[in-house]
Amino acid sequence: MLPYVIHDQRFSNLVFGHVNLEKLASGCRWAEGPAYFAAGRYLIWSDIPNNRMMRFDETDASVSVFRNPSFNSNGNTVDRDGRLISCEHLMRRVTRTEHDGSITVVADRFDGHRLNSPNDVVVKSDGSIWFSDPTYGIDSDYEGLQAKSEIGASNVYRIDGATGKVSLVVSGRVKPNGLAFSPDETLLYVADTGATHVSGLPATIWSYKVDGQTVGDASLFATCPDGLYDGFRCDIHGNIWTSAGRSVFCYSPDGTHLGTIPIGEIVANVCFGGPRRNRLYICGQTSLYSIYLNTRAAV
Repeated sequence: MLPYVIHDQRFSNLVFGHVNLEKLASGCRWAEGPAYFAAGRYLIWSDIPNNRMMRFDETDASVSVFRNPSFNSNGNTVDRDGRLISCEHLMRRVTRTEHDGSITVVADRFDGHRLNSPNDVVVKSDGSIWFSDPTYGIDSDYEGLQAKSEIGASNVYRIDGATGKVSLVVSGRVKPNGLAFSPDETLLYVADTGATHVSGLPATIWSYKVDGQTVGDASLFATCPDGLYDGFRCDIHGNIWTSAGRSVFCYSPDGTHLGTIPIGEIVANVCFGGPRRNRLYICGQTSLYSIYLNTRAAV
């Protein structure tokens, strides 16, 4: 039995008929934020309620604790210098782990107000850091510390790579969540998981035309038929591989749903890894999975 469902024949060129979905680790409460480090051939991901970050070593398939406490870290990514960028719910900040292991705070406020709880993060080729800031880490004590929002809204922000200035780039979303740039960085995709707070609100992904340091108006890209979109990544062809309820969906750049990889539990996020960047790592709610694809990461 194939580990995926083909909805459009274009998907058959992106998958193999003889691969399996592999479960690599389990025991998490809410696995999130996978980030791959090519130099060491390992993956870092967050286990938010357990206040730890985990590490999967591709060379021997071992699993270990990377950081504890992690300040309820959520989204992670790798910057252009190979450093870990993390969103921390508990400390309500975005941090960078330097090559010597020290931690630098790159953003914790906007216009003098504390951030809500940074959620997902991407790095642009100009060195700027873009992150979403919904309220999940301050909504309760389960994934952070319950508190009132000082900003009063959930937005997407940009941190300038040279000056460190934090600027507002996307407003008007209910709960902006997952982020990704198209391969040429002309589009920014943003998931809205506001259905967790507004009954009946569709679960959506929106696209924004990127104009240097700012974005244009929102355009609806996709609506999830069941569950929520959360985190996602683009491949070299511009296809979006996204969490979608209890599955991973693949969308073409034109918005066509090409294929589905059923996981069997709620999916939070994905990223590409492996020496050829053709291994899709998948954070389910409790476990880490992977599957090899006939495509690779955009960057």
